[in-house]
Amino acid sequence: MSDTHCRSDSWVAVVIVTVVSLTFLGCSVQREGSAVRDHQLSDVALSPAPEADSGTADTAEGIDYDPWERFNEKTFWFNFEVLDRYALKPAATVWAKIPQPARQGLANAFHNLAMPDRLVNEVLQARFQEAGSEVARFLLNTTVGVAGFVDVASRAGLEESDADAGQTLGVYGAGPGPYLVLPLLPPLTVRDGIGYAVDSFLDPLSWFVTPFAADFGRAAAKTINERAANLKLYQDVEDASLDLYAAVRNGYLQRRQKSIEDAIKQRDRELEVEFFFAQSGDFDQRATVRSIKNSNDDEGARTAENQGQVGP
Repeated sequence: MSDTHCRSDSWVAVVIVTVVSLTFLGCSVQREGSAVRDHQLSDVALSPAPEADSGTADTAEGIDYDPWERFNEKTFWFNFEVLDRYALKPAATVWAKIPQPARQGLANAFHNLAMPDRLVNEVLQARFQEAGSEVARFLLNTTVGVAGFVDVASRAGLEESDADAGQTLGVYGAGPGPYLVLPLLPPLTVRDGIGYAVDSFLDPLSWFVTPFAADFGRAAAKTINERAANLKLYQDVEDASLDLYAAVRNGYLQRRQKSIEDAIKQRDRELEVEFFFAQSGDFDQRATVRSIKNSNDDEGARTAENQGQVGP
């Protein structure tokens, strides 16, 4: 009887640990963990684009697609009122007592470790300059930055990237699809849900263990770290939003749309530069050929003239 009771307690403990770990994994948001970026997201959520800007208004109308709103609202309530309130937020509150430089160093290390994922997506998006910067950032931060804990690359002028598979699909014209909120998962669209799965397989840890297991522990630490860095920010958003569900949804959709638009602009700029240099090289080549041809013609003319002068 005692053994049975012990085994029962063990199973209960395993279930509790699993649920809490899934909470940390699911509530994580697919951004790179900087307070500045989270602040931008909140600004978008609380400050919709002006209606005077017709292009922005049309874009916002196009991405605000929530046919499953009733289901999404119930799931959002569960994620926020139960999982976040009773697991994630208390853990983050305790974690926030750790000095900020240590927490920022951990965030830097998480970002550095995700380099292969971003690199693959930058190449697929034809953002080759960004891909080169990504490799340079990784090498610099991994060596001089002590395994990525110190973001030396940003101080050297190499900016961070937010490329992911959902963004890549958007760059090639894939629409977002319906907005979707699932238990234990961050806000998604159908497109970003597919991208989320692809990114999990691109994770270097998934090459040695399953993608789910690779995400498990790291997502827990990453999410707690991000939440601890932004406790006040999250609370301000909660207090300022009359409809928190709508604020999170609109902020997420607008941020994702802007991310894709920025990626397209970057790709187009790089292609324009490459085209310019290709055209310049072709122009120089044509000018060289014309110069050689003119020189040969002049030489032929002079030869013919000389032959005429010495002829009978």
